[in-house]
Amino acid sequence: MPHGSHPHLLSPIRVGTLELRNRIVLPAMDQNNCDDGLVTDETIAHYEERARGGAGLLILETSAVAYPHGATSRHQPALSHDGVIDGLARLACAIHVHGARMVVQVNHHGRISGVDTAEGRPSLVPSLPVPEVDVSEITVDTTMDELMGMATLTGGKMPTYEEASAEALNQVIERFADASARVQAAGMDGVEVHAGHGYLLATFLSPAWNRRTDRFGGSTQHRAHLLTDVVSAIRQRCGPDFTILVRLDGRDYAMTDGITPELAAHYAALAVRAGADAIHVTAYSTTAGGPGFTDGPLPWLECQYEDLARTVKAAVEVPVIAVGRIGPDDGERILATGGADLVAMGRQLLADPDLPMRLSAGRPDLVRPCINCFVCVAQNFWSGKPVCAVNARLGHYDESPTGPADIRRHVVVVGGGPGGMETARVAAERGHRVTVLEKSRQLGGTALFSSLTTPMNGELVRYLVASLLELDVDVRTGTTATPEIVADLHPDAVVVATGAVRNRPDVPGAQLPHVLSGDDLRSLLTGEGDLGERRPGALVRLVLFFGRSLGLTADMGRVRSLSRRWMPIGHRIVVVGGGLVGVELAEFLAERGRAVTVLEEGDDLATEMAHPRRWRTLHEARRHGVAFQTGATVTGITTTHVEYRLGDGTYRAVADTVVLAGGIQPDASLGERIREATGLDVDVIGDAATTGYIQGAILSGNRAANAL
Repeated sequence: MPHGSHPHLLSPIRVGTLELRNRIVLPAMDQNNCDDGLVTDETIAHYEERARGGAGLLILETSAVAYPHGATSRHQPALSHDGVIDGLARLACAIHVHGARMVVQVNHHGRISGVDTAEGRPSLVPSLPVPEVDVSEITVDTTMDELMGMATLTGGKMPTYEEASAEALNQVIERFADASARVQAAGMDGVEVHAGHGYLLATFLSPAWNRRTDRFGGSTQHRAHLLTDVVSAIRQRCGPDFTILVRLDGRDYAMTDGITPELAAHYAALAVRAGADAIHVTAYSTTAGGPGFTDGPLPWLECQYEDLARTVKAAVEVPVIAVGRIGPDDGERILATGGADLVAMGRQLLADPDLPMRLSAGRPDLVRPCINCFVCVAQNFWSGKPVCAVNARLGHYDESPTGPADIRRHVVVVGGGPGGMETARVAAERGHRVTVLEKSRQLGGTALFSSLTTPMNGELVRYLVASLLELDVDVRTGTTATPEIVADLHPDAVVVATGAVRNRPDVPGAQLPHVLSGDDLRSLLTGEGDLGERRPGALVRLVLFFGRSLGLTADMGRVRSLSRRWMPIGHRIVVVGGGLVGVELAEFLAERGRAVTVLEEGDDLATEMAHPRRWRTLHEARRHGVAFQTGATVTGITTTHVEYRLGDGTYRAVADTVVLAGGIQPDASLGERIREATGLDVDVIGDAATTGYIQGAILSGNRAANAL
């Protein structure tokens, strides 16, 4: 019987002939660590961690049935020759020993076959000419370095297309069957036929792409023939005990006459009739980048594809897998209300492979959350190994994990932001005695304040705090660390994670009372800190006093909610600095009815963000009316305006309030003072050493703790 905090997620289920221990699925996500199509030790390490962590079903990343033909990368798994079987067999054994099951996603990439383009081969499509796809979006809000990285995949070549002949399609069907037989020979539990995301089978299902009049086009039934023929061929080759999943788009967000939920439901029923044991419902947007990418296949909203799964489930009797930024609580709700039978939690299982095990233990508070930053996804645009802002292990499987410490030491961590807390967490897990010193009244640092604009950052803080409590770390808030205080604790090692400093620009008017740094804004909204000359009026001080007394300003969720009604700042705001902080803040303020202008001296905005997130964030900010001006150098600030230079011209932007979101500089001075005064071993990490925001703080904190 299921136990733990999420009984529906943890309950067993049968899919085809597979008995799964729970309903938590790791969907296929490219890791780009194969060697010319062959599984490597890194590939096995990645999936074994998720199997050990308790997932019920794992799906190997998209694997090319005709590799290198119809492949998108030389780093993806190949299925086109018997030489791949040994590696797949090693992977299957590694997964099965932990009680999980695994299927392989079999695919032909069709029009998105990057290897074909690079090697001068045309990509297979249903019909010519192909529909027009706006490729200009990918250049908007993308840096030149990123564009060059994308171009390296094809050597700068543009794709050409070939209308697939009936003979070519029969060969494709045979390749799917051959690939599945190799998967079966390797001891894997089944396959997932990928018929979504703009790949070959998806284009045949799409009325916009498939305008054929032969057996493979014309009517809904005929457009489905390639898919159903593939499923039937696999079933015939591999027999009744081999599990077959089909992944379908529930919707194409961008293409006129594309896939609709109702059409997807019809295709799902046809796939089941052909022999599919389960349907996995995703979504797609036929765009070349920009905000459309975060409509599909990368969801930016929670439960973004839930209704698509519900529509398909109403049309089939086999299990349905829901996907689309679904966390444990929403997954439990979806299963409880009959919206799906299994839940795929891709990026969440990248962030925390142990999620199922935590839920089974009744400790959802110890699940490390995905913060939806898209850092992992960004790497796939140039076949890089995905990394994770909150899980330092992802993408670093070539580095041996560090186990328990040989000698137990007393470690003092100065600073309770993400970097400091990650250091404390890992050090304590390894057996060290850890003391954390934090000058604020609560842990979290700038990440806690940033949860005003990015709520998932607050979830990361919550997880880290819960972890320190569970590990019995000695946390001392309201304590300003000095060399003397640190020395009195008699530590064996010190890690300083006090973050960066924020300098005001050296321009006239930067010291005016209505010019606020990020720290000033934090003080205004939370009542914490010294504003000096920017001390608010009596009414604002009274409101902040009562808010602090009632605990309202300590809860960023409440501050976020209350800020929709009232904020102690003006209505015409100029944000100086268009980096990550400035862009997130601008969107936050514009959503609350402020007229916001962002002035950025460089040519690009928010370059610290992973570009898929940047695409969506800037799109949403502009939708809320934020005006962005790049190449703008601030020359002065008055009580009513911000003056800036743009090219040879000088301009003014009206401002009741000016927010300084730039000028962030590392500050290792405290670490240096502690080292000089005590002679102790001091490691400076996070933004105090190099500005890297949450990702840099977590990675450096993790490595510092593992080095102790």
